[in-house]
Amino acid sequence: MAFTERNGQDEGKARSPYQRFEEVTVESTNIFKGKVISLQVDTVTLPDGSTATREIVRHPGAVAVLAIHDRKMIVVDQYRKPLGRSQIEIPAGKLDPDEEPETAARRELAEETGYKAEHLVHLSSVYTSPGFADEIIHIYAADHLTPGEMHTDEDEFLEVLEITLEEAFEAMRDGRISDAKTVNAIYAWQIYELTGQWPI
Repeated sequence: MAFTERNGQDEGKARSPYQRFEEVTVESTNIFKGKVISLQVDTVTLPDGSTATREIVRHPGAVAVLAIHDRKMIVVDQYRKPLGRSQIEIPAGKLDPDEEPETAARRELAEETGYKAEHLVHLSSVYTSPGFADEIIHIYAADHLTPGEMHTDEDEFLEVLEITLEEAFEAMRDGRISDAKTVNAIYAWQIYELTGQWPI
């Protein structure tokens, strides 16, 4: 689909919405490379010919799973150091190198909760913070679950909970649930409860 611009002499011309106001990289400097993310600073040429710097976080991508068991959502309660507090979230984790998102979703669900899913549905793929990071998270719905043993990472401490849709909204209201992937999943679940279909 092409959009029509509404600014001065360009009015009436159709351009791809993905190329509007493109910033061309002139120079890129790697600042930091860690276990999960890397940071680079790019010098870019702006559409008006001037230059600017952009701080960019590179991330391998992630998955998250909205897992429903007996009409309850399986979540994990864990401490998030950047926030300085615990949060309730749907199971999630980063992609391993060359790993397919659906494979990662099954792996993360099993590792964090012990549950294995017979069926997965891809709900959406969203960029978490496109202003400074390229992290994309692929969100799946899972049902027909079989319980099993958890296999969390050695530095990962969490509690598995099962909550109703009403409890999920209550947790959103009081701030115990506030991350984008879980909020996205809860609204998808609400649509499913109302219509019998996932919003895909």
